[in-house]
Amino acid sequence: MEAAGAVAVVTGGASGMGRSIATALVDRGAHVVLADIEEPVLEQTAAQLRSRAAAGAGGSVTAVVSDVSDEDSTTALADRVFTDLGACNLLFLNAGVTSGGGGLPWQQEPNDWRWCFGVNVFGVGIGVSEFVPRMLASGEPGQVVVTSSGDGGFAPVPTASVYAASKAAVSCFTEALQLNLASQDAAVRASVFYPSGGLMDTGLYTAARNRPEHLQRRGEGTGRASMTFEQLRERVAAATGSEPPVADMDALGEFAVDGALRRRFVIAHDLEETAELLHRRADAIGRGELPPSHRIGV
Repeated sequence: MEAAGAVAVVTGGASGMGRSIATALVDRGAHVVLADIEEPVLEQTAAQLRSRAAAGAGGSVTAVVSDVSDEDSTTALADRVFTDLGACNLLFLNAGVTSGGGGLPWQQEPNDWRWCFGVNVFGVGIGVSEFVPRMLASGEPGQVVVTSSGDGGFAPVPTASVYAASKAAVSCFTEALQLNLASQDAAVRASVFYPSGGLMDTGLYTAARNRPEHLQRRGEGTGRASMTFEQLRERVAAATGSEPPVADMDALGEFAVDGALRRRFVIAHDLEETAELLHRRADAIGRGELPPSHRIGV
């Protein structure tokens, strides 16, 4: 596929990984629709990317305030995309949050599950339900890219159990989506993207800033508080005794877009290391034992 002239939708596009993906798309001349719930940051990012588009490869940038966990909001987003731009060629279902709950599974509250799964899992499901039928009906080539994580997608980080469960769910769902699209020889295909290459300054660990009031935690003094990227970096350095690697977000955005355009199913770095972990997990499961966990994060 080609990005120039294509219509690309990026959820969670105002900051972090979504912004990096959108930047790479703008640089390649795509018509980018940024969808995000955080309106002030969304408008700021859109303005910056419009200036970039005007000075570079062309294309356009549209900002739409959207809540991926809400069906009406996602329907309105899809309506606007297909009414105003006539198509959706690249759909990056990227919006995501942490659970905001405890480091231990039993410290999680029901609202931690509701919020995390509402965005990470239901957001993907609703996005696919609203966009894919229209993409198929258009007859144009299309690619759906779901942002997962090695935490859950490959193996869980034990202290991030709810988040890991949400990412395991979307990895499995995306595989099923691709199998069904391929079996119908559809012009639309799917990819799963695993951001990697070091710690990522994405704002994920401060996602609670957008947490709805009705999904706030009810307990006091339990679980893991939000933290800035610098606090995360310091925590990992203290736990490992060395400065952790930090991912180049712009390069990672380019990598994600390149993988989507090449229509790769798995878009990830370090797949040899991942395969080694998965082999060890398969061997342990074959023996009826607890498989090894993922060691990314904290």
